[in-house]
Amino acid sequence: MSKKILTWMVSALIGGALLCGQAALAAQQQDFSKGQIKVTNISGNIYMLEGAGGNIGASVGDDGIVIVDDQFAPLADKIQAALKDLKITDKPVRFVINTHYHGDHTGGNVPFNNAGSTLIAQDNVRKRLESGGTTGNGGSIKMENRPAEKAALPIITFEHDVTVHLNGEDIRALHFPSGHTDGDSIIFFPKNNVVHMGDDFVRYGFPFIDVASGGSVQGMIDAMEKATAQLPADVKVIPGHGALSNLDDVRAFTKMLKETSAVVQKALNDHKTLEQMKQEKILEPWREKWAPEKALSTPTRSSRRSITRLWATKENS
Repeated sequence: MSKKILTWMVSALIGGALLCGQAALAAQQQDFSKGQIKVTNISGNIYMLEGAGGNIGASVGDDGIVIVDDQFAPLADKIQAALKDLKITDKPVRFVINTHYHGDHTGGNVPFNNAGSTLIAQDNVRKRLESGGTTGNGGSIKMENRPAEKAALPIITFEHDVTVHLNGEDIRALHFPSGHTDGDSIIFFPKNNVVHMGDDFVRYGFPFIDVASGGSVQGMIDAMEKATAQLPADVKVIPGHGALSNLDDVRAFTKMLKETSAVVQKALNDHKTLEQMKQEKILEPWREKWAPEKALSTPTRSSRRSITRLWATKENS
């Protein structure tokens, strides 16, 4: 059984999935003028910014500013203002690193690029933004994306990793393939003991895995296991969505992915159909904590508003 089918079946059986890529459509109907940017100092000169869309990580210092992801275009001025209000530096946002291509993490690329920021991402992020194409879980969730305008495209791309040396920090972006998408990067701030995991780790419950864009549940598991093996026990973790986390949170998330995948794989090996799995409620032990309607209590109110809930398959429970 292919990784694509396994990933879709786990998503279907868990009771639904949050499609973060669909946030771009929701953005058209949001009033961003009322949105607020919450800034939290995590460690040293590293900050987390929450608003609408994915969490932003920021290194702010005398050399300028590096941000990881940039949410939506209408929020760019508010993000800039929030960084300026820290009164740490009058230098601009010099670099923007995209963790993946979805619109709730790259929507601000154009205004930041126009303001002089250099956009950086893994090779596949540029390719998918440039070409457009399909976002989906391999089953009932599917969305077509238009090609992005030129100003939204990363100027610097990398295959495996890249390091930005700024503010006394070696900010390293490392590619972890085939997890949330095929262009995922996890961003390490080693001096300040902080990591931004993008949407390979989220706090809203069972994750949306963009199978149509090269993602897979096994790739996400591999990313989490390999990343955590490189991190100190007390590292502070910025998730793609949701509250500031730690390695225990990441391990619990990874454990859930491994357990649910194993249960589904066993059922597939036993030649059970999706309908049989649903009737037997094989993932019921995980639904209370990880089904999106339960887990959505974790992210901030603005994060909940910023994304559209799409249900792959609802079980009778």
